[in-house]
Amino acid sequence: MNESNALSATSGAARKGPRILIVDPKRTNLTVLARRLGDEGYRIATAETGQAAIAELHRNTFQMILAELYMPGMSGSEMVRAVRSESVWRDIPIILITGRSAPGGAVQAYAAGADDVVLKPFHFEVLAARIERRLARAKAIEELRRDNATLDARVVTRAIELGEVRVRLLESEAELRRLAGLVVTERPETP
Repeated sequence: MNESNALSATSGAARKGPRILIVDPKRTNLTVLARRLGDEGYRIATAETGQAAIAELHRNTFQMILAELYMPGMSGSEMVRAVRSESVWRDIPIILITGRSAPGGAVQAYAAGADDVVLKPFHFEVLAARIERRLARAKAIEELRRDNATLDARVVTRAIELGEVRVRLLESEAELRRLAGLVVTERPETP
């Protein structure tokens, strides 16, 4: 955990906001984004490389990743691919930031699975709004998944209950046939 991460962890301890992992090779960018987003109520952790970000994901749970697109070693797109390849991280919203306006990097980022690409320079308020929108969408999707899991559990329970009722019904029908057979054989014949 680097210095910026340590500062945000202590100030974020009392916060209940979503955890955001910021990944940028430039310490100045990390510090500025961590401070500004921390002031918005988010709990912040930082990493200077894609590899360090993956290691941080193994240690903590995050609701969003905000990363630089062009980084030495593992690029933002490569990091996105690595995150998307793990089922436990697959649905974490990822926003990549780039200073280049050529569309090739953004296209690669979207192809890798990034949710959004933000061009520098940007207005912090717009970035904050994009983050909030992505987090709201992720929360809604998670709620939908929980609701679906609850419904799936109800369907399974009902199917089991119906199976049990069917077995009792078949047993009852068999008992009725047996009793009907007894009644027929015990009737006296009429002359």
